[in-house]
Amino acid sequence: MTKKYLLNLTFLLALTIFSCSRKTHPNRSTSPTIEYNYPPIENKSESPPPANKPTLNRRSITSNATKEPIPKVIIVNDSAAHKSVDGRYYYDVMGHRYWRNKKDGKYYLFNKSMYSDPAFK
Repeated sequence: MTKKYLLNLTFLLALTIFSCSRKTHPNRSTSPTIEYNYPPIENKSESPPPANKPTLNRRSITSNATKEPIPKVIIVNDSAAHKSVDGRYYYDVMGHRYWRNKKDGKYYLFNKSMYSDPAFK
């Protein structure tokens, strides 16, 4: 029994010494280093302040100077559209909601007449 104990102790001691060997650890110089070359930061105190600083109010934030026209009808794949609780399909684009017409499958910009139209129910 003492021979087994001594043999196990010797094996564990050899395993511990070998596991801490330098051969099992990667060399630090072999790992790649990443260098970032950022442009130098300019001192902002040296630049003069802008002459005409634009003021933002509520109206200028909500309206763009270059407004794109909003289409009344769009064609969307039904897999990209969302399904509402009552089973109708809708699609949101730039803050506008389009509802699917069941007759032609196109998506129309929301208006109040959709409540009475059976194609949108």
